[in-house]
Amino acid sequence: MMLNISDLNVYYGESHILRSVDMSIAEGQMVCLIGRNGVGKTTLLKSIIGLLKPRTGDVVYQGGSLKGVTTDRRARMGIGYVPQGRDIIPRLTVKENLILGLEALPVKSKKKEIPEEIFELFPVLKTMLGRMGGDLSGGQQQQLSIARALIGRPKLLLLDEPTEGIQPSIILEIEAAVRRIVETTGIAVLLVEQHLHFVRQADKYYAMQKGGIVASGSTKELSQDVIQQFLAV
Repeated sequence: MMLNISDLNVYYGESHILRSVDMSIAEGQMVCLIGRNGVGKTTLLKSIIGLLKPRTGDVVYQGGSLKGVTTDRRARMGIGYVPQGRDIIPRLTVKENLILGLEALPVKSKKKEIPEEIFELFPVLKTMLGRMGGDLSGGQQQQLSIARALIGRPKLLLLDEPTEGIQPSIILEIEAAVRRIVETTGIAVLLVEQHLHFVRQADKYYAMQKGGIVASGSTKELSQDVIQQFLAV
């Protein structure tokens, strides 16, 4: 199992945000986490990457507990994270932003070249290497953010609402790229998403409500009731 989360409880101060969360993701599996705003989806991703410390429970990655493992170490172990809002550096060029992704590689394998397969996934980036990150459209910034995470060669990729605020044509490009990543590399993906078409690209879903997992199953069996309950605005 790539990732196994058991009985995870996370607090902000005294506010109980994640409540006894259990989740598992197999190698090469794409899993979508759905739920309305404010139910704890981003908190779960931050707990996996190490930005938040659980009060109880455990996150086990490739058979080993991540207790006490720092965020940068988790990145070098192969957990890639694309946060909501993209977090690209606006005053660096596209190329400089991409080169930052190399920092997640294990020290012995660090190279300064951007792999060509990144440009096969996101061809628009190759034409914009000298442009400042802040001058890109929202959709281009999202492609840059995902590409930067992939340069670190993750085994598990965490994507937090990658289609938020992006035009429909770019959403389809990002969907296709993520599906291709899973199919060609065997990377496992945990996706937080509200866009139904993208949700259906995943193999499995988990639904969150009030900080807990309340439903799960194959996305092929995603009923209209579940969609209304967890995806309707």
